[in-house]
Amino acid sequence: MDPNSTIIVPEDRHGLHAIDILDPDLMFGSDSVYYFHDMIVEMRKWGFEEGKTLFGFGYDFRQSNRLKETMDRLAAKLESIYNAAGGKKINIITHSMGGLLVKCFMCLQSDIFEKYVKNWVAICAPFQGAPGTIYSTFLNGMSFVEGWEQNFYISKWSMHQLLIECPSIYELMGCPNSHWQHIPVLELWRERRDSDGKSHIVLESYPPCDSIEVLKQALLNNTVNYNGVDLPLPFNLEILKWANKTWEILSSAKLPSQVKFYNIYGTSLDTPHSVCFGSGDKPVTDLQQLCYFQAKYVCVDGDGTVPIESAKADGLNAEARVGVPGEHQRILREPHVFRLLKHWLKAGEPDPFYNPVNDYVILPTAFEMERHKEKGVEVASLKEEWEIISKVQDDQSCTADKVCSISVSQEGANQSYSEAHATVIVHPNNEGKQHVQLNALAVSVDAS
Repeated sequence: MDPNSTIIVPEDRHGLHAIDILDPDLMFGSDSVYYFHDMIVEMRKWGFEEGKTLFGFGYDFRQSNRLKETMDRLAAKLESIYNAAGGKKINIITHSMGGLLVKCFMCLQSDIFEKYVKNWVAICAPFQGAPGTIYSTFLNGMSFVEGWEQNFYISKWSMHQLLIECPSIYELMGCPNSHWQHIPVLELWRERRDSDGKSHIVLESYPPCDSIEVLKQALLNNTVNYNGVDLPLPFNLEILKWANKTWEILSSAKLPSQVKFYNIYGTSLDTPHSVCFGSGDKPVTDLQQLCYFQAKYVCVDGDGTVPIESAKADGLNAEARVGVPGEHQRILREPHVFRLLKHWLKAGEPDPFYNPVNDYVILPTAFEMERHKEKGVEVASLKEEWEIISKVQDDQSCTADKVCSISVSQEGANQSYSEAHATVIVHPNNEGKQHVQLNALAVSVDAS
């Protein structure tokens, strides 16, 4: 809105400054503002060096994921890194919308992508959009930071006014032709009258294409005050056309055969999928009042922002897709994610025990089984031992064995009887290893 302002993406620390922390000048510590900071620290431990083998690429998140300026900057960045590394191909790690940006780049500048890129790891990418979150964003705004820390940032309502003009937000609505297993909808409780003039409260449901008209009407007279002047800020249909073209490009993406693609998606959190406004007691009577209604979410599994179904819908020939329990932003600090990256990128010393899917591995070390029957009594005994290797726990103070026992018994017909006993002993060890021992005994008596 201000022609005298220019957005500059900082290139300090070879681009890492722009992706490190949301606000590096913040005086208090809060994990809400961290982005790639912990990952940068971890990758240094693996031997990566800033400016030599470790770089960052920041961009204006509000712009389209296929903005030519951004595409050209990324092409120049990849070329400079490739040349600085003496012709070694590059690993790209993206988070969230960065996955859409790289997928657009892969389509629009496929020759450069194929020439310079070796591996691409996408983390929590909304490959099919995040419509539940975006419906609410258009009508109510959004907060980048939750809790009391959000008081230090732009308000949710101001962010609402800002995002209505952001092409990237329209692109996050998702592809209009997406084949959702469960279609996301915009729901409204409305008051309707039948042919007899009687009033009824009904729940109306609008799938993605039909929801556009609701957003259009709700934001018809929306304005923003800038320097004392009220500027119109309706739902922007021209940007929507641009966004739909972006989705056409994304849908046609092809992964070069020489590039390996990996997908990490977040799980275990309630994630907005559909959104509902109003209620049976307080229906929506005026669509232009929707901005003042509190959204109610219908949630599915995901990372709190991107549903699993969307994050997995990359449409590419992936080497692996792994779900990691974690929140959309904080997942960048998860040790499991670090271990996945280290394993896939073959960084540092190899970990022969690592199972990327489960983040641990079980190695059988002993197995004994014995069974015999004599005079109607059948006895079976079992002994197994395993070594479990998992990530090193923060608390290594526990050195005592952990014991769990269970016993069951049952009396049957004709005085038959059976019972079973099992004991599991976990022996703590060092370096993330645990020795597990199972002893089981089953006895049955056949009175007949």
